Amino acid sequence: MLTVLSIPSCGATMRNMSVLELLFALLLVCLLAAIGGIGALVWNLVRRAEGQARDVAELKSWLDAGGRTQELQAAELRERLANTQSTMEGLRAALSARQPIEEDARASLKRLEHVIAGSSSRGAAGEHILEEALRHLPPEMLQRNVWVGGKVVELALRLPGGKLLPMDSKWVSSVALEQLAEPGLDANRRAQLTGQVEREVERRVREVSQYIDPSITSPFALAVIPDAAYDVCRSAIVSAHSRHVMVVGYAMALPYLLTLYQLHLQFARTVDMEKLQSALIDIERQVDVLEGILENRVQRSLTVLQNAYTEGKQASAKIRASAQGVQISSPSHEVGAVDQLSTGSPDAAAEVSTDTFRLALLDSVQ
Repeated sequence: MLTVLSIPSCGATMRNMSVLELLFALLLVCLLAAIGGIGALVWNLVRRAEGQARDVAELKSWLDAGGRTQELQAAELRERLANTQSTMEGLRAALSARQPIEEDARASLKRLEHVIAGSSSRGAAGEHILEEALRHLPPEMLQRNVWVGGKVVELALRLPGGKLLPMDSKWVSSVALEQLAEPGLDANRRAQLTGQVEREVERRVREVSQYIDPSITSPFALAVIPDAAYDVCRSAIVSAHSRHVMVVGYAMALPYLLTLYQLHLQFARTVDMEKLQSALIDIERQVDVLEGILENRVQRSLTVLQNAYTEGKQASAKIRASAQGVQISSPSHEVGAVDQLSTGSPDAAAEVSTDTFRLALLDSVQ
């Protein structure tokens, strides 16, 4: 019985073991599948991580390259700024070094100007400026050191008629002109300085007016002043015109002289009185000849023509009256008239002759 009883229990154990093995195998398979899935997942994660690592490395390389480029550009900018700064410092140093030189030059020019303004060389300097302005003119148009009225004119323009146009350069005081050039000058001070310049110009104009001599010069002279003085002068120019002096600036001297020369060449003509007198005598003689021709030939011909016209008109009137008398008279009237004429009636004869004469007079008047 024990044997019988043990056999079934042993078979059940074997069946139980097979189920456990199946469960274990199934569990093992599931475990392996899970491990495979986890491995695949890990592999995908590793690949994705590697791709992201490559992207990060590439981005990092780009950032590094951009950083290096920015560093290079920043270094270049810093270098340029440094060069610019050094250049500016050099310019500043050059300007600082040049400023005292310019101040010395300005002071020297002022001293030279004062020396020129206070000596007789002032006029010579003005003459040199005027000659420089007129250096483009032909040499034969200019004449230097001309004696006029006991005074010497440094420069004169030779006009077409042989007369001379005296020219003189007058240097106006530069102190007032320098003050007038200052910006922000008060109006009252400007008017005062302008009046000072105009008074000095008027004084120079009186000096130039002494160079006018109608026998050898033109009726007017030319005063040339600095352009700055010419710009502020108004009444002085008008008063100079009353003294037969024209005032111009250095810049306008050449075009003014050329215009004046052209006008003088076009309109100013010298008249030879002897030639004019001979021409007038010749004209008078020719007028007498013309009057003789008109009186002797033309008038005589006109008189002959008028007489011929009058005689012809009278003859034609007589012919027309005779023809009309013949046309108007009828045969009966002709017979009566013949009878009356034959009987010697004086009234009829008088009537016929009177009508004929009246018709002739009417035709002649017409």
